[in-house]
Amino acid sequence: MADWQIYTGTAEPHRAAIPAAPPWRTFGDPKAGHQMELPAPESESETAATFQATGEMVDAVNAALVLRRPLLLTGRPGSGKSSLIDSVARELELGRVLRWHVTSASTLTDALYRYDAIGRLQAHGLRREQSDGRVVDAPEIEDYLRLGPLGTALLPSLRPRALLIDEIDKSDIDLPNDLLNVFERGEFDVPELARMGTGPVDVRVDGGDESYPIENGRVRCTEFPFVVLTSNGERDFPAAFLRRCIRLRMPDPTVTLLTDIMIAHLGAVAAAESDALIKDFATRAKADRAYATDQLMNAVFMVTGDGTPPGEEERARMVELLLKKLATDVV
Repeated sequence: MADWQIYTGTAEPHRAAIPAAPPWRTFGDPKAGHQMELPAPESESETAATFQATGEMVDAVNAALVLRRPLLLTGRPGSGKSSLIDSVARELELGRVLRWHVTSASTLTDALYRYDAIGRLQAHGLRREQSDGRVVDAPEIEDYLRLGPLGTALLPSLRPRALLIDEIDKSDIDLPNDLLNVFERGEFDVPELARMGTGPVDVRVDGGDESYPIENGRVRCTEFPFVVLTSNGERDFPAAFLRRCIRLRMPDPTVTLLTDIMIAHLGAVAAAESDALIKDFATRAKADRAYATDQLMNAVFMVTGDGTPPGEEERARMVELLLKKLATDVV
């Protein structure tokens, strides 16, 4: 039996075999049709290499991978919710992370694909003018179609793509339910292509120049993507949505965890020199959730780096400047 703990949290890249999916989470035949190659990361991510994963995070990631379920991360701002996926993608060699930053205006179609119908219509009109009014063929539809991050993540591939859906709690109230159908089926349709009834159409993917041949306007995954959704806890989600996700609340910062983070990013010497500052921050963060870990990283860098103020009083002022509560000042 394959080792179920595919992701270890050590940040050491390895192409581990992913165990077979549960019978109720199998999708397209991986031996049939064209398989999308996983693109290499654009550059080495410092966050991916230094992320400090806890045992609970490792368990949650592996459960999501084995069960082919999205991973819903909640927790305070700056707790590393959007950084975890970089660590997983680096270690398991899942290629460039696809990212969808959700707003109140985001729709499911935005994430699946974008079709510039107006641009195509204008180009067709221009062609007619240049042809003295004679009937000319419309511009090719593939020049005005591009898959979104979710649509790209669902392309057939031998290994899962990594997809971050960031701040899902900022979405319209219906978006989580809209996502359920796609997550359950592992597929979606592009009606503009389905109506054409022609052969494969090469459509560009999200964030790159690669294209994929879509047949009959339908995309169906062969490996369910590794999906991470983040939420700052600004709203509740439907029970039907929650039961289809692996859920994890990111841990609140402790002295030990914060020290490990400082060592990973700034080195053991800087962490040791900032021991009192780390303990003070842990106390503040425990008493009030209006603090983020990256504030501490900024403060430690300012008082231990090359640009540190020379005097103790100046350093103390810089620390207070950088460790303000994450709240808007109201006069």
